[in-house]
Amino acid sequence: MNYLGKRPKILIIKPSSLGDIVHSLALLSALKDCYPEAEIHWVVASQFKGILEENPLIKKLWLIDTGRWRALSGALRAVSEVYKLSKGLKKEGFDIAIDLQGLLRSGIISYLSGAGVRVGLKGFKEAREGSWLFHTDRVFVGKGFVHAVDRYLKVAEFLGCKVGEVRFPIGEGSPYPVPKRYAVLVPGARWQSKRWPKRNFSELSRMLRDGLGLECLIVGTGSDIEMAQRISDASGGASISIAGKTSLKELIYVLRGAELVISTDSGPLHIADALGKRVFAIFGPTSPIRTGPYGKNSRVINSGLECSPCLKRKCKNPPPCMVAISPELLYNLIIDEIKKEGQS
Repeated sequence: MNYLGKRPKILIIKPSSLGDIVHSLALLSALKDCYPEAEIHWVVASQFKGILEENPLIKKLWLIDTGRWRALSGALRAVSEVYKLSKGLKKEGFDIAIDLQGLLRSGIISYLSGAGVRVGLKGFKEAREGSWLFHTDRVFVGKGFVHAVDRYLKVAEFLGCKVGEVRFPIGEGSPYPVPKRYAVLVPGARWQSKRWPKRNFSELSRMLRDGLGLECLIVGTGSDIEMAQRISDASGGASISIAGKTSLKELIYVLRGAELVISTDSGPLHIADALGKRVFAIFGPTSPIRTGPYGKNSRVINSGLECSPCLKRKCKNPPPCMVAISPELLYNLIIDEIKKEGQS
């Protein structure tokens, strides 16, 4: 694409979800490296603003309530929100809007931004719900399974950037009381099929306490509170649930200080991975090639069953591909990784 000029004004549209926003930070970093004087704004769902707030690479956040867009009862308020948003965006005079979400609402926002150039993605499951109708340019990001980070970086290349070191700029977070040495467990996931059995997390936390002297903190959202407490209760004091007790910024702080992070395919997994932590990611129905951890310190554990990845949101409870990964297997992999690090 033609050179944008030294000081382009760029709007990134990526409201959700948490893991996807973390992945798209690589594009933010690449754009700032390429255009250091660029003014970059970001449209994000209000519940995820904590991952982007106070980021020095972002000039302004535009918050939206994505729940209103889905609920019929909130349709009128959503229309009002869109009207106010469009008025504000048009005043900014954006040179380019980048739609990384690829849904109807994000396509509409790109159009309403008033940007002359509106970029969307083209490829496997990209630009859904007719969002491409609102784009002036579409970037082909590959066929089949291509990692989300690499897909987003294709946009940077389209805009004339040479991608070097991949970085994920994330703030320090807000302080939260933590033990001196600890591991973080992330049992929650939006899909039922992505959840590792609760008893496995309980058993693993006991192994980490007895074998490595690590206390385990269980993190999650408000919807994970009951599950996290059951894991803690069954662990014999080896784990403590703080699910639903941390803000997103506090979660960042907790993950940053952990010695280990054991997680399902979820938003906190990708934050920990972006922070460079030693992460053990439990994968079953989803593809680690497309949405797995990207960092060199992360390891993916899967069952190897022929049905995995199936990309199904629901399966037998518990899912066979997750049951096949035992706490003993995972603990031994953790010990092996620690030994390797000590020998290097």
